[in-house]
Amino acid sequence: MSTSCTHLDGIHDVTPSAAGCEECLKTGSPWVHLRICRTCGHVGCCDSSPNKHATKHYHATSHPIIEGYDPPEGWGWCYVDEFFFDLTDRKTPHPGPIPRFVP
Repeated sequence: MSTSCTHLDGIHDVTPSAAGCEECLKTGSPWVHLRICRTCGHVGCCDSSPNKHATKHYHATSHPIIEGYDPPEGWGWCYVDEFFFDLTDRKTPHPGPIPRFVP
């Protein structure tokens, strides 16, 4: 894991693409936690979720920065530099309630 990140200047204020994981909502799949892309606002599920849509979005787009989004957790992650960082002062607000999936 890196001790710094060269992509922090690419963090944007974004509008969430969906109220939950965009792809899971379309297919009815469950998720564990959500991540939001800080390049474009895509909302995807975390790597503990069955479909890992946030990481799939990174591989498809090369957008490097995500934020812990469910609930807003105040941290960011750079896939390229494998670097965690503080987003406490720049959390993306939720536009409304997030649907929950109960196992």
